[in-house]
Parts: sequence; C-alpha cells; structure tokens
Amino acid sequence: FVLPFLISFSVFFLYPIISTILMSFQDILGPGQNEFIGFKNYTNLLNVHFYTAIWNSVCYTFWTLVVLIPMPVILAVFLNSKSLPFKKFFRASLFMPALTSVVVAGIVFRLIFGETPGAPLNTLLSFFGFQPIEWLRTVSVAMPILVVLATWRWTGINIIYFLSGLQNIPKELYESSEIDGAGIFDKFFYITVPLLKPVIIYVLTISIYGGFAMFTESYVFWSNHSPANAGLTIVGYLYQQGFEQNNFGFASATGIVLLLIVLILNLIQLRFFGLFKKGDV
Repeated sequence: FVLPFLISFSVFFLYPIISTILMSFQDILGPGQNEFIGFKNYTNLLNVHFYTAIWNSVCYTFWTLVVLIPMPVILAVFLNSKSLPFKKFFRASLFMPALTSVVVAGIVFRLIFGETPGAPLNTLLSFFGFQPIEWLRTVSVAMPILVVLATWRWTGINIIYFLSGLQNIPKELYESSEIDGAGIFDKFFYITVPLLKPVIIYVLTISIYGGFAMFTESYVFWSNHSPANAGLTIVGYLYQQGFEQNNFGFASATGIVLLLIVLILNLIQLRFFGLFKKGDV
C-alpha cells in the first residue's frame, strides 16, 4: 500500500532534487556530455544580476507579508462577526480572485497599467488633471504593481485560513472577557491574535515560499525583461539562465541557493516564534 507513494516520491521529488544538486556542479554541454566543474557555477552567482534578483525577491516577499497577513486577519474578524450583513456575499467576492488564473489576472492588470493615454489607470489620472504614466517602464512602480496584484489575488485565500482559525476559538472566552470589561481591541490583541498564532505562522511560512517562488506575475508583465531588472526575481533569473541561455548547470546552482534561502528564512522565523522550544505543542 505504501509502494505507490514511494515510487511517486522517488520519481517526482527525490530524483529531481538529487539530479539538480549534481547538475549544479556540472557544465551541461549536451546529452551525456556533462563535465564536473566543482563550485564554479556557485562562484559565478556572485554577479550584479543575481544580487538584483535576490533583492527584488526579498522586497517582494517583505511587502507581501506586510500586506497579506495583517489585512486578511482584520477582514476575517469582520467576516466572522454575526452583526455583519451580507457575509456570504463578501466572502465569495474576496475569494473569487483566487480562482482566477495568474496569467489571466496578470494580463488584466497589464491592461489596467497600460502605457497609452487610453489605459484605464491613465484615463483616471487624466480625469484629475495628471499626465499619463508609462507604468511598466517606470522602475519605481514595478514592485508596487507586483504587490498590488499579489494582494488582489491572495487576500481571499488567507482570509479562508484565518476564518478557519477564528471559528475554532471558543466563544466563551470572548463572553468571559466582556464580563471582565474587555473592549474590542483587548479581545483582538489578547484573545484573537494569540489563539490564531498557529494559523499565522502557517500563512507566514507558505507566504515566504510563495514570495521567493514568484515568477509568472513578473513574466506576464515584462516577459522576464523588465526595465533595469526591476521585476527580475530569483526564479526569473533561473529561467533566463536555464531556458534562454541553455546554461542548466548554472540554473541548477541558482535553484539550490534559492532552496537554501527559503529553508533558512523559514527555520529562523519558526525558531523566532517559538515552535522549536521545548514544551511547545
């Protein structure tokens, strides 16, 4: 009964990891023509393009964490309230973007942030007397555009996570706190947030992975060739080296470094929030 899992795990997970590690120490010249070159692929990563890709991925991950954890928590609290009318409508509306293909969503946002004066956002700016902006050619707005798209698409998913956690909090805790004179903010910071800690940590963990793994959104906007590499991510850099320049050994080294970065960051945040402390459940 375990054999099907072991076979699929070995073929689709274990073998690709081992193969990628081996390729990261090789110069891939062609089928059966791989040459071991030691750590040369890793030393070649010390270049300005890779540094830019890391910085962009770190900034994107940071801003998505800043937006996509506090805001969904607050929205989930409102949607969990009995006094809120049309709760089902708001829940469905906020979750709908998650059902949209990221490619379709990226194309729609690319049209919204179009460069022509007739683009929706430029039309709105002209209504208020501002000049049209070449959004996708402006370096300073590249990251905000990516964060806006991520916020629109993933807020509903995180709300579902937090709603599931809120519904497992005993209502008696809120009732007893009200008897003791606790206000809305007291209940939120001393009951809701502490009891949502496991869900928050889970969302934080997958968000770190999702932030560093982001590629499709940037590719839809700029086809992986953004102005001054403002939208270049680590995965985008891996794609450039592997599939555009056929340098698969170097791309494998990039992937291994990405894996180590995500692993280390998640271990640090898990350690920081106390999950590895003795006695924690």
